Amino acid sequence: MANRSRKPTPPSSQGNQSHGNGNKRVCAKARRKSQYRSWLWSTLAIALLLSSAGLIMAFTWFSILFIFNPAQLSWMNEFLQEWGQIPLNKSENPQSLQQIQDGLSTQQTAGESIPLDDEEGSFLLPIFQQRANCQSDCQEIVELRVYQRAEDVEYQSQPEKFYYLATQLSITAPDESLINAALLYRDDNISLPLTKIQSLGSDVVSPGVWLALWGQRQQETNAIAYGYIIYYNPQRQNLLQLLSWKNPNGQLPKWEQVTGGGAKELVIDQTVDLEPQLTVYQVQETNFYLNPIQLAEISLKSPAFEDSGYQDALLIARNGLWTPAFEWLQFIQKQHQGDFPAAAQAQVDVIRLHSQLTKAQADISWASPSEQVLAELIDGRWAKALQVFEASLQNAEEIASLLKADTGRLWNRTVAALRVNPTRQDVQVWATLILAAQRGEERANSWLKSQPEITPSHLSYVQGLLPQLQGKVVKPEIVLNHPSQIIGAVQPITEINSSEWLQPDSNADLTLTDNQVWYRVEVSAFHDGKSWLSSPFRNLQPPNTSSAEFFWTTLGINLNSEIQIIVWNSQGEQQITSATIKAVLWQNGVLQLLAASPKIPDDDNHPLQPKPLAVTQSALEWVQPSPITLSTLYQQNPGAVEAMLPILWRSLQETGQLPVGDVPSFWQIQAQLGNWPLQMIDLTNDTQPEMVLTISADAIASLQDIILDTQKSQPKQFRPRTLILSDSGKVIYTDFKNYSQQSLTAIAKLSDSQSLALLVENADNYSIKRWSDQNQRFE
Repeated sequence: MANRSRKPTPPSSQGNQSHGNGNKRVCAKARRKSQYRSWLWSTLAIALLLSSAGLIMAFTWFSILFIFNPAQLSWMNEFLQEWGQIPLNKSENPQSLQQIQDGLSTQQTAGESIPLDDEEGSFLLPIFQQRANCQSDCQEIVELRVYQRAEDVEYQSQPEKFYYLATQLSITAPDESLINAALLYRDDNISLPLTKIQSLGSDVVSPGVWLALWGQRQQETNAIAYGYIIYYNPQRQNLLQLLSWKNPNGQLPKWEQVTGGGAKELVIDQTVDLEPQLTVYQVQETNFYLNPIQLAEISLKSPAFEDSGYQDALLIARNGLWTPAFEWLQFIQKQHQGDFPAAAQAQVDVIRLHSQLTKAQADISWASPSEQVLAELIDGRWAKALQVFEASLQNAEEIASLLKADTGRLWNRTVAALRVNPTRQDVQVWATLILAAQRGEERANSWLKSQPEITPSHLSYVQGLLPQLQGKVVKPEIVLNHPSQIIGAVQPITEINSSEWLQPDSNADLTLTDNQVWYRVEVSAFHDGKSWLSSPFRNLQPPNTSSAEFFWTTLGINLNSEIQIIVWNSQGEQQITSATIKAVLWQNGVLQLLAASPKIPDDDNHPLQPKPLAVTQSALEWVQPSPITLSTLYQQNPGAVEAMLPILWRSLQETGQLPVGDVPSFWQIQAQLGNWPLQMIDLTNDTQPEMVLTISADAIASLQDIILDTQKSQPKQFRPRTLILSDSGKVIYTDFKNYSQQSLTAIAKLSDSQSLALLVENADNYSIKRWSDQNQRFE
């Protein structure tokens, strides 16, 4: 048997290799884990060392500050208990008032101190310094200091009061360019001395004290005030210079509640003459510790509300049309009551503030026509200003000087208004007049003809006004052979003076045929072939000769001299009689017609019905929309009725038709008024129908049934009266006014217009009222 070898057999090469690789992987993982733990501990150790070093350095720095300048650690007092408060400015000994005075330089003096709290624990001290080479205002404020009373025990027992210097602010005088922008880049821009300081009062919200640091410069007849707004923050114990300001009338900024909400805004008035210019600032918080508040201007440059109408309103406001802009914005607000942002409301409030000034100015009766026109135009009352211009040649010449001297404030208004509404005719008139006054009639005519939708009649009318700028009388162009369109009131007359009346044949006798009587028609409005004219007719320029032919042609009675006389009987039914115009009388702007007609029975004109009306056949077209009841309207538009009924009730109370007191509930009024008829018709050309409610005396008497604690009185008999409300519930026309003798007679469409008009009876005559988009009322 062969002997086996005693040497151990080595493993195969493949097995050995696999086992070796496994050991290497385990070792590598262990080494990586060990390295990660080592890196982590090293990082933590370094972080702890750095943090400790930072804390040691911070503590060391705070200790140094506490020893040498504790005032810089005053912010920590806000987080410390009273017993642990850091004493301030203990690096300097507190001083008495005399010591403070003695410590000033030879050229400096201390002004009158201003208390900063009620307990007289702190005060502000202005430091004055003598100006070099000075002849007036030689003492100017160069520094403001705040002192706080020392509470240390060793100073409390002394008879004098001692104070620490809490903070100070060096003052640099503003440049002269602050009040005269033309000097901004000039080398001779001198400094303006600041000579006064006073408190502005509180804005209600901020805990500190507001101050005006200011001076005054005499410029011609104006004393221009200028300066800085300073704020003292008692919590941070620092003085802040926030903004510079100026006022051409010598007035200081003041706090006013402009936007509501309790806080006040700072209003800087820079109004010049009749041009209001108010800058309004709100107090806002900031994220800076030492300067936690700022004054932010409520700017109109960027609209705060994404709405095209809102943007257009801001456009005309920026160009000075404050009242039209505010009225427009009020309408937009009602449409967006739930989603109107606060920033937009602030812009509206600033515009309202300006509008109050321009409206007050326009309501004044100015002695000078040019001042009257200026006030009207600044407030956007284009039509009223035009009436002043057309009143006389003297007015026109004076107003021409105003327009020629305009530096852009009136022109910019016309441009903005036409940008929003390019076809606004009364604005086109003023733009043309401004161009004619400054650049001549040729340029003005060229511009006018380029305007959209310009009609031949309007073009002719405006061109007829241009010569008046030079005081020239232009014979009005008469449109021949146009139909007569006349409206007026009628009264019978028994005797006439033939010499007073004009007729084409001056030799003809004014006689009556059988059963005829004379009637006098006082014309309230007529169409001259180009446009409607309303009484008084002061701008008519009849020639010295052939005056009768002028009026016959202008009134259109050369083609048709017939006119209808309308009376209403006791049942409200119209009775129409045809009359013939025989003669004309024009005196002091009053135009009268002499007409012959069969006698109208006296009992046909009932006292509770409109007075007799004269109207030519083609003058107007009666409009009578079908009535609906309030109950029916409530089913269609409950919001409109809910808004209307309380307004109606208050209107009746204001005029004494109902006793003063609380307004009954909506359901009480609706139950009583549900069957009242009203008319829905668009009178304002906005495609939204208005609510026309005509109320009789018996209807008002029925409302007393709602008032249980009031004795029912016998109803007073009066003409039915009308109330017109817009689709938003606003009263836009009413006959319910104390001592008012006006009454809406009818709604009609005039011959040359698609829009509707109101035929209103006044005390002595009739008038035509049409809706003004600009002024938002019937005129």
